[in-house]
Amino acid sequence: MDLGTFLHDKRIIVDNVLKDIFASLQTTPGRLRDAMEYSLFSNGKRIRPILAIATCEANGKTSDDLLPIACAIEMIHTYSLIHDDLPSIDNDDIRRGKPTCHKVFGDAIAILAGDGLLTEAFRIMTDNHYTCRIGPKMLKQIIFEIASAAGANGMVGGQVVDVLYDGKEGTKNILNFIHMHKTTALIRASVRIGAITGGAKVKELNKFTKYAESIGLAFQITDDILDAEGDEEIVGKRLKKDSGKQTYIKHYGIVASKIKVEQLIEEAIEAIEFLGENSKILSALAGYICNRVS
Repeated sequence: MDLGTFLHDKRIIVDNVLKDIFASLQTTPGRLRDAMEYSLFSNGKRIRPILAIATCEANGKTSDDLLPIACAIEMIHTYSLIHDDLPSIDNDDIRRGKPTCHKVFGDAIAILAGDGLLTEAFRIMTDNHYTCRIGPKMLKQIIFEIASAAGANGMVGGQVVDVLYDGKEGTKNILNFIHMHKTTALIRASVRIGAITGGAKVKELNKFTKYAESIGLAFQITDDILDAEGDEEIVGKRLKKDSGKQTYIKHYGIVASKIKVEQLIEEAIEAIEFLGENSKILSALAGYICNRVS
């Protein structure tokens, strides 16, 4: 299967499961549900759930049991975007070519929509209806991986340091902390839970982790590059707004940043060579994620 077909087919599967999840929110206040759905179904690429699915399948296992958890990761990612866009953080008006959640529903509902998505994600992961076929020991490990990646020692911690160093000189160490936590942590968790459900052994899991950290960092550096020289209509959000932030462009420059992305792609592909023929989709995903234009 070529990558384009793989991405198309998996995105439809993820969207269908997400729609099923939202069909269960019968008693949710309409305005809240509308805001949650507005952001969740806003033409996202579904990179994180697809990475989880692809990793599981690269190990020769079906990803059916993993799907609800992969969708929960997308819900967590979407919550983080809603909160990131708020006036008190990044103050963005456009996301994926559409007005951001708070511009449509107001700040209060946007905050609560993010809260709802985050909390519902953990409900899904602990709801027997969705995860009954995953053993309790493995499920506990998966939830720990995701919570660690999303919480104060992961994505949220990275976002806080990003805010604290906005407009400041910063250092390369601060930059690395932000990128490895704000963006890479959830990508790493996506790959690791796919590997765990796929039955990866400890050595294999370490290699998958290396793959994930490489593409996660390359993903964020690519975002930095797109902010500096991308096309707003293609990217779907306001660009050239990160001049005061800690970015690879600021600390290393455009040329070195592009070279670093290529190095990271090579490292990612090398890390999963042990999979043989089964590495093809993951290798293609590494290139796609890090050479995108939006």
